[in-house]
Amino acid sequence: MSAPHPIETPGPASAVVGDGAAAPEVALAHFAAKLSVETDPADVHRDMEAGADAFTLVDVRGPTQFEECHIPGAINLPAGAISPTTTRRLDPEKLLVVHCWGPGCNGATKAGARLSALGFRVKEMIGGIEYWRREGLPVEGTLGGDAPLVG
Repeated sequence: MSAPHPIETPGPASAVVGDGAAAPEVALAHFAAKLSVETDPADVHRDMEAGADAFTLVDVRGPTQFEECHIPGAINLPAGAISPTTTRRLDPEKLLVVHCWGPGCNGATKAGARLSALGFRVKEMIGGIEYWRREGLPVEGTLGGDAPLVG
């Protein structure tokens, strides 16, 4: 791996570039790896609208929160309940896209680790249902759009 490239800047020291920057090949590897495990609400919605069926959207929040407000087409599998038994009906050939509340919640990260350990391919929908809703994308449930944005 290449060492960070120091960047010379005129004037006062820069907090942004002061520690250097990765070589382009290091940055490429980093960002490609990140994209292999992350997606976002806009891409998920676009694929769902187009009828893509290569993935299953998994809401890993609790059943009450799911019942109150969820993304149409999502299934509910709380992060803490993931096990060989609770995942036996999931298609091992489909990518699982997990999400929880939002950026302040690590439930999707925990779920992604547990599902990966069980042999599933997983991506996390960054921003969770909070950013899905902030983008004005559709939700359903007993409270729908009136449900709290965070848990």
